[in-house]
Formats: sequence, structure tokens, C-alpha cells
Amino acid sequence: MVFQPVALLARDYAETNLRLTDPLIQALKAPKKGVAVYSDDALTGFGVRVSQAGTKSFVLTHGPRRQRETIGRVGVVTLTEARNEAKRRLAEYTLGKEKPRSITWDTAIAEYLEERQPHLKFRTYEGYEFYLTRHFRFGATKLADITPHDIIAALKKIGHAQGTHHQAYCVLRAFIRWAHRQHYVDRSPMERMKTPPACTPRDRILTDDELRRVWLASRDDTFGRIIKLLVLTGQRRGEITQLTGRMVGEDTITIPAALAKNSRKHVLPLGEMAKGVIGRLPASADTCIFPAEGCTTPFNGFSKCKPKLDKRAGVHDWTIHDLRRTFASGLAARGVALPVIERLLNHISGSFGGIVGVYQRYDFMPEMQDAIVKWEHFVQELTQP
Repeated sequence: MVFQPVALLARDYAETNLRLTDPLIQALKAPKKGVAVYSDDALTGFGVRVSQAGTKSFVLTHGPRRQRETIGRVGVVTLTEARNEAKRRLAEYTLGKEKPRSITWDTAIAEYLEERQPHLKFRTYEGYEFYLTRHFRFGATKLADITPHDIIAALKKIGHAQGTHHQAYCVLRAFIRWAHRQHYVDRSPMERMKTPPACTPRDRILTDDELRRVWLASRDDTFGRIIKLLVLTGQRRGEITQLTGRMVGEDTITIPAALAKNSRKHVLPLGEMAKGVIGRLPASADTCIFPAEGCTTPFNGFSKCKPKLDKRAGVHDWTIHDLRRTFASGLAARGVALPVIERLLNHISGSFGGIVGVYQRYDFMPEMQDAIVKWEHFVQELTQP
């Protein structure tokens, strides 16, 4: 067989129809400019693409828009393998199956977080961002190429912290479901995976001595002031870190519904010690009272600062949220009624659950003020040098 006419055709035409064989493909020469595509007479849409640099790849052109996709490099994939793959893909397209859009893992994560941010509370968004970017680092890998084994391997690396493992799994599952709805994947790589057990609810409270040491070891910096305000108010850290001047009144703190975990506006009394911790309010009412270092966004350096606090205080195996439980337990020990404690914590279950929450509209402000006075008096006596 003489292959010279093929070489001549490559110089004159961008696309040529041939009956492709291995010897013919080897004889194809690179065009002087652009690319040349040699279509296979035996299979519509299948062919070989030859670049100006001489690179040869098997390609498939299909659909009304004549989309062209690469099957594989000549030499890496055989002609038989490439033709079979082209037949398989054409069959899928004929049956109406849609090929997932090509998108990298990092690009999909960024798109997902951007879409979800307006619908999530700040603390929840922080959690989503943390788990997806910290524990699942697949980078430039195509999302459709992520396998169940990749997911399992990433989950195993998280460690044995039950709560962290469960949270990471749930966040990832939500992202994968979103990717499936976006047609970025045909099937979820998390199919048939068993949800890890949720963490056992903690019951840790700080003893009086531990609370004293944590207070005295908390410096007069942003992190230390947050810790002290959490001790004095019993609020959630995501609510305190996002306080702005607008939320702090003369004798109250108002946590707006958009910030509160239960989406219910919360007004609580502000004691004298808490006022001292907050200090002078920022000039702008919308400025964060506890900003991150060098930023105007809320403080978020807990993972770096808390281990140092633990070392200075000599108190270990406790979490920031344990301060909230310690606050509630401390009030109960000083005779504060349970409904008042729940109102201070902004709980809508317990004493205010069900029909009671519908008809009981008393705000308990005088009782909460008395409770805060009792608690601050206790903290003040406890932490005196």
C-alpha cells in the first residue's frame, strides 16, 4: 500500500475520510499549520487528530453541535480500544445519557461555596469551607474522576475523632449531591457508603478551679476577650465573634435572628464585667468588635490560640462550647430557675417547647438580669488574684 497520497491530503485539507488502520495511522504526517483530522469510514464521528507538532490522538465528534472530545493518545491507546470506546460513548449519547461537564474538584468546591454562602449562617459556612478544603484535597482532579476509593481514603485520614469524622462525611455528602444535581457527575461516588456515627453528646463542664485558671490565663487580646465574654454570657462562640457595635446597647446585647442558631432574635442583659470586657465600641456601628488580625472580618483563630491557652492555664480536654454548659450549670447551682437559664441560652425547646412556646411571650428580662448579676458576682470572687 502506498501512503504518499495521504500525506498530500494532510497538507491540503483539515479533515479527510479514510479507513483507519494501524499502518495508516503511523504513516500520517503532521500538517504544516493547524491540525488535521482523519475520520474513520468504518465508524461515523471517530477519527485521528494530528497536530502541527505531530501529536496523534483518537477523537470522537458527535451531536448536532459537532462536539469533539479526545479518547486517548495514539500509542497509549490502541486503535481497537479507541474504536470500542467511541462505540460505547456513541451508544450512550444515542440512549440520551449526558456526559458530565468537565470541571475540576477545586473549581466545583469554589462554585458550591459561593452558591451556598448566602443561605448559610456564618459559622455553618465556615464549617463547610473548613471540611471541604482541609480534608478533601483533590485539587485539579476532574470531579467526575473521583472514585469511591478516593473518598474512603480521604475519610480515613481524618482520624478517630468521631464528631469530626461524622461532620466531614455529612458536608461532603451534601456537596456531592449538589454536584450530581449540577450534572457534574453521573453517579455519586458515595453510593452505598455508611454514614459514620454522630458524636456522643458531651457532658463536660469546667470545675471552679479550671474556670478560674482559664479566666486568669486569658490575655487582654481578641481571643482572650472572646473567652471571657463567653464565660460571662454563655452564648455561642459564632454569635459572640460576630458582634458589631450595633448589637451592643447600654445594658443589653441583641443577637439578630440571622445570626442566632435557631433563627430567633435574642436579647440578653449585659453585666458590668461583660461591659468591661467589650470595652469601647468601634466608631462604626457595623464594625466587628472582635475582628481577625489585620482584617475586618470576625475572629477565626481558635485552632491556633486555644492550645496556647490550654498550656498557660494547665486545663486540657475541654472545648469552647463547654463554657456554655458550665455557664448553665453554674446558674442552676446558684438557684436560677430553669426557664430563666433557657431564656438566657436562647433555647426554644425544653421549658419553651411545643404549645408553651406559642403562647408564652414573657421575656424574663428582670429574672435574667438577676441571674447575670449572680453569675458575675461568682466569677469576680472566683477570679480574684
